[in-house]
Amino acid sequence: MGTAGKVYKSTATRDQIIDAATRLIHLQGYHCTSLDDVLRESGVGKGNFYYYFRSKEDLGYAILDRVVGGFIQHTLEPVFADAEADPIGQIHQFLDRVLDNQRQRNCIGGCPIGNLACELSDVHEGFRQRLAAIFIEWRSRLTEALRRGQSAGRVSEHCQCAVVAEFLVAALEGAILLTKVTKDIGVMEKCVQELKQHLSLYTTRSTQFGDRSAGLRCAGERNEHEQPGV
Repeated sequence: MGTAGKVYKSTATRDQIIDAATRLIHLQGYHCTSLDDVLRESGVGKGNFYYYFRSKEDLGYAILDRVVGGFIQHTLEPVFADAEADPIGQIHQFLDRVLDNQRQRNCIGGCPIGNLACELSDVHEGFRQRLAAIFIEWRSRLTEALRRGQSAGRVSEHCQCAVVAEFLVAALEGAILLTKVTKDIGVMEKCVQELKQHLSLYTTRSTQFGDRSAGLRCAGERNEHEQPGV
């Protein structure tokens, strides 16, 4: 086998372990998922596991990197990439994507990032710091969008952008949790609608951006597969 083949096999085995552990931890939590569970689910031997990961904690960090990378690549970046688009339309599309993800999951599992935050923030400082950084990044993207809206006259100057962004993150996480507990997607639908209504309190009638949000909706409609993260 050539060098390229060995590298591919090595990467594939590592991905196999991460994929299996991600599925288990998403459904039953970090502490309730044992190394034996991961080995059994992945079909990988213990020796191979320790070739790629020093410990379960090391695997947990790799899972977090995977989930966060997917959330940024498949949700945050596509929605907020166009600095010329209507920022309110972008935030609406972001809310719709989160709703669609929960709908596709049939209200099972909740938010992987939120689940780990609830389980580990009080007992593992390393995970807490990494998880906090994720929420800061999420909040920052929303804050930037609102500030762009202010600069363009689309968002009221009275809007405290960072505060509103933090509220959106907190409300969305709460909505996902309630949807997981009730197994009722209607909970998520109503919360998303209320968040859009809340945003309207800060919007103006500026038409500078035109109807670019329609293009965003179309882009979102083409993305039919479930996205990582929220």
